[in-house]
Amino acid sequence: MECHGALLAARGPGSPLSFADFRNQIRGDPSCLLPPGVDGWDIDGLRMVDADGHVTEDAFDIDAEQRLVLGVLRRSNRGTGLISGSDLEDEVAQETAFAQLSKTGDQKSYEDGRNALIRHPSGPVSMLSELQLPPLISDLYGDIAYASAYRDWWFACPVCQWPMRVALRRESSRVIGAVACWHKPHQRIGAAYHFRPTEGPEPPELQPEPPAAPPGPHEAILWPDLQTVPPAQPIEGHKALARGVWRYTCVPGLAEIALRDRLVERGLQVQLWPSLDAYDLAVHIENRKETLRVDVKDYTSATALSELIHAQEGDRGGAQWLVVPDHRASQVPLLSGVGQRYGLQVATASAFGAMVCERAGVAWS
Repeated sequence: MECHGALLAARGPGSPLSFADFRNQIRGDPSCLLPPGVDGWDIDGLRMVDADGHVTEDAFDIDAEQRLVLGVLRRSNRGTGLISGSDLEDEVAQETAFAQLSKTGDQKSYEDGRNALIRHPSGPVSMLSELQLPPLISDLYGDIAYASAYRDWWFACPVCQWPMRVALRRESSRVIGAVACWHKPHQRIGAAYHFRPTEGPEPPELQPEPPAAPPGPHEAILWPDLQTVPPAQPIEGHKALARGVWRYTCVPGLAEIALRDRLVERGLQVQLWPSLDAYDLAVHIENRKETLRVDVKDYTSATALSELIHAQEGDRGGAQWLVVPDHRASQVPLLSGVGQRYGLQVATASAFGAMVCERAGVAWS
């Protein structure tokens, strides 16, 4: 109903839309819901609800990313309007995570806490308690979501370790279980499985879907290891981070850590989240006496990310480079055009790694 009301406000009194029509169209192309004359941009061809009745990954991301941009505009007094309950909830969660990690003002404590959050977005309560995260961050962990559960079991994504989505589908005359990460790029590289539904106390065993096409030699440097099939874990006694914190802290954090680790392995000096996360990476190239300041972004919507760059007039922490994961390579041309206005260079993670190694006189691949 909140979404319907926001849509009516955007359409105006000259373009009514009944709640029944809204519900009927919600599974179709969302562009048809927009006011006449409004460009669909990133939502052209998007599906908001999938065949299993879940809000799609891309719809969740685009909604969250637009609200992040609106939050920046509101804080800079360039945006107006009321803040919704979902806006406030997500903003409080994100601000709580950052504030609690940085409140000591100690760089090492911040790095250790953020590393723990990124590497352990879910797991047994006994293990999570050993991370010694601040109490308010621990409160961001909740029960395993119903949409990620099969009976009394759940499965962690082999890439990000967050609970994967579970659905039962009928194929011909039998029912098949389908399991996949809530982050679509992780699905595409192999975090997608099926299983035969079970009876009794035994958990199901996952079978991998056909593997993704292997990456090129440059991209393979940052490719995660997907050899181990996730085992079923009991729902009881396990918790997982709130979805927004996982999506916009843990998922890009994995890309930041992977890029740092691969460059350090090649002899470069790299600092994570310097000055309590002013930006994501400080890459030192000793032979050239230069330091590259890097911000890593993993946005589904290139339009929202370009709006964020405009809203912040570049990078708010003073980064010189905007790096996107390799699966966002199609965004580079648009973001490069926007970033050029603010002195912000844009590259994919593997292209940036190769460029840095070339400057440092070492091999990337």
